[in-house]
Amino acid sequence: MELEGKVVVAQGGGPTAVINQSMVGVVLEARKFPQITKVYGAIGGVKGIVNEDFVDLTQETTHNLERVAVTPSSALCSTRDKPDEKYCEEIFEVFRMHNVRYFFYIGGNDSSDTVRIVNEQAEKSHYEFRAIHIPKTVDNDLVHNDHTPGFPSAAKFVAQAFMGLNVDNRALPGVHIAVVMGRHAGFLTAASAMAQTYNDDGPHLIYVPERVFSVDSFLTDVKRVYDQHGRCLIAVSEGIQDEHGEPMLSKLMETEKDAHGNVQLSGTGALGEQLVNQVKEKLGIKRVRSDTLGYLQRSFVGCVSDVDQREAREVGERAAQFALWNNVDGSVTINRTGYYSVDYQIRPLVDIAAKTRLMPDEFLNADGNNVTDAFKYYLQPLLGTGMPDVARLRAPAAEKIRGKIL
Repeated sequence: MELEGKVVVAQGGGPTAVINQSMVGVVLEARKFPQITKVYGAIGGVKGIVNEDFVDLTQETTHNLERVAVTPSSALCSTRDKPDEKYCEEIFEVFRMHNVRYFFYIGGNDSSDTVRIVNEQAEKSHYEFRAIHIPKTVDNDLVHNDHTPGFPSAAKFVAQAFMGLNVDNRALPGVHIAVVMGRHAGFLTAASAMAQTYNDDGPHLIYVPERVFSVDSFLTDVKRVYDQHGRCLIAVSEGIQDEHGEPMLSKLMETEKDAHGNVQLSGTGALGEQLVNQVKEKLGIKRVRSDTLGYLQRSFVGCVSDVDQREAREVGERAAQFALWNNVDGSVTINRTGYYSVDYQIRPLVDIAAKTRLMPDEFLNADGNNVTDAFKYYLQPLLGTGMPDVARLRAPAAEKIRGKIL
């Protein structure tokens, strides 16, 4: 059965380098179908839907859509609103008033749950409607996905950032701590391992939320590496936590909380500075520095994976096809079928909504302070082309003559 009416596409949560590819994929594919009367974009995610802040993308040129597709961040703008049942009722009422029959929401865990609730509202009202969640998150934490659009480009940025930090740290040795995004999942922090070329390259230590973080063990690790190499480069997830699941940042200092009651982790250099203080005070190492990569990771214009671009476009196209050709609801998932190829499937929204995928054990070493080769093998093809090489001088040492007897 063909549903005649409007399409609404929206973007939720944190922006990424390729989220516009998915939006454009939906728009261009949906405009091919005669039963689609209009294709609307909601400005500001679900908040824009409730406020009826729509732009008519049916009247946007294909040329400009293609330009927007390769531009990072959310062209439709986003929101951190986490809709409850009442909020979703308002969304559904707007859809019904506008005769919206297809809803595509590009986002992560919370966004998938919003799609689920809105879809249930439509079913209760016996309103013919198709709702599709399109995956997006730099955290790479959506279940039933090999990876999510946005992660490969952010991972490429992190890997290259640590290439630079490593050569800097080798030139002027000391301890350098860099904090990477990741509240519950450590995939993005783990991507720092791709900076390792030579045996003594950093990051020498990698800490992720999937493993309990102990300050005492951390200091022991740092001392061991520093004694061995005379320097230590460290990658730390912003969401590292103790054995009770409490974020280390809140243990080390008083912290702010966001609108959802979560400890504010991103956009602050506090965790890095607190760990720097621990190293200075407990180990007596003088040259200790920290950086927080912050929001640079998400939408960096000059560091986008071509694989990520392609797949982000395809999940948008496939979302439209699933809804319009197959007449189904669900969440589009990316599934690896070889090295390297992928396929796209549609899964029930309840399988994805509000669930969090963590790094599997085989990607992390037994000591909980680094990643394995299995993770590098997993990540390598996602980074795409254009990864730089890092080289060292290989010239032999010249003979020393001072103090020699002539």
